[in-house]
Amino acid sequence: MTAVLLDTHAWVWSFADDRLLSDRARQAIAGADAVFVSPISFFEIGQKVRIGKWPEMEPLVDDLPRILLDQGGLAAPLTPQICLRAATWDWAHRDPFDRLIAATAAEADLTLVSIDTAFIPLHGIRMLW
Repeated sequence: MTAVLLDTHAWVWSFADDRLLSDRARQAIAGADAVFVSPISFFEIGQKVRIGKWPEMEPLVDDLPRILLDQGGLAAPLTPQICLRAATWDWAHRDPFDRLIAATAAEADLTLVSIDTAFIPLHGIRMLW
């Protein structure tokens, strides 16, 4: 079974059909048996809309759960183990959203689809873009 976890931007670019989503990422998403999005991505989008950092997402915030379902995507687990790994991981990156997404990929053994180079130093994380 092929399963991928979409970073927040990759998920948004996938449903917006944004050209910023790489061809390789598109192919991985289309060919995956399961496509996951972390619940923290919903929080990240909502938080950024609330503070004015992602205004173009404001009209879509309430529809995000339906959008994921319409895409055939799944909400990734958010377990105590994921939270603890994210909190205690020896990684200088402080962004809590990225830490939780990376920990989800590691704990669930999912390939992370992301353009974000902050994930590169993490051992054991499979990435593609």
